[in-house]
Amino acid sequence: MVAKSLCPYFGRCGGCAFQDVDYPLQLERKKNKVAKVLNLPDFPVFSGREYFYRHRMDMIFHQDGLGFREKGKWYSVVDVERCVISNEKLNKLIKEVKDFITDADVFQARQNTGTFRYAVLRTPPSDSSVSIVLNERSSNLKEAEEKIKDFARTTSARNLLITYVPPNRDVSVSENFKVVKGQEWLNEEYLGKRLWYPVQGFFQNNHDVAEKMHIHCRSLLQKSETKNTHLLDLYGGVGTFAIINADLFQSATILENSQQAIEAAEKNIQENTANNVNVVLADSKHLKRIEMPQPLFVIVDPPRSGIHSKTIKCLKALRPEAIIYASCNLKQLDKDLKELEGYRIQSAALFDLFPQTSHMEIVIELVPEK
Repeated sequence: MVAKSLCPYFGRCGGCAFQDVDYPLQLERKKNKVAKVLNLPDFPVFSGREYFYRHRMDMIFHQDGLGFREKGKWYSVVDVERCVISNEKLNKLIKEVKDFITDADVFQARQNTGTFRYAVLRTPPSDSSVSIVLNERSSNLKEAEEKIKDFARTTSARNLLITYVPPNRDVSVSENFKVVKGQEWLNEEYLGKRLWYPVQGFFQNNHDVAEKMHIHCRSLLQKSETKNTHLLDLYGGVGTFAIINADLFQSATILENSQQAIEAAEKNIQENTANNVNVVLADSKHLKRIEMPQPLFVIVDPPRSGIHSKTIKCLKALRPEAIIYASCNLKQLDKDLKELEGYRIQSAALFDLFPQTSHMEIVIELVPEK
């Protein structure tokens, strides 16, 4: 059924794809796609708000203000006053940035010149940040920095950063940054656990549905007797899965290759008194070098590229009691499941963290074949 788009930019903006489709039909289509690709029977679908759910947006500075890339035109930006899939606190920050940083020396993508590139806005339930991303080779950096310092005195954001990126790379995060106001950390609470993560780092941007996902994953672990077993949080990030579920296990290990994420994980262990959790800074493909205790349960939440082939080989050798695989890339998930021979799908669930778009999160519970 055709729906009326809530967004005046729909069709021009390259973000949302399905605002002209009723939301129940969006969910049905996503479920059917998962069922077809993975050859699955019926499984639950978890969703939340259709609109005003996102708490992170990477917006582009352009000559008319702030916006998103035009559909099919990487070089063109659609000016946006208000985004209907962003939460209202984030929309307030959009207005603040647009109103204050006027007449700015904006970056020209085709020429790789200019200063102001991105505004990365984050508004989780109890925190907020703005990262103003500048061309590190601009001749107007000092003027831009002074403008941002003035903005720090008026913005409602608790944290304000300046981030520097090279002109020939289209990125909105960098290890080269400085804090103008507040700190470089944000925090969010899931299942009673307060979790810190870097303003520059990854974290799910739909809090309510992400919490439903964590509740579901915990319920899968609670089906087994785990008190004398161990948990491996693979591609562990800031340790969210390990810390939420550490009380179910004798010990838990967070394996992550980002130093910044590891620092956050250590902060989260201390914050939540998760004394049976340890962190290992290593790439997942080097899993075989790490001695893992048995019996073992694994939660794996990889990037869109999926689980490294060497990691899959190690997992098969470790033979976990169960593997919970959270995936944001259905095609890659299908490839990885075919490589995980000796395991079968015990259950599946779909989490619509990204309404109005084609993206989704799938959680698969794998157990050894008998």
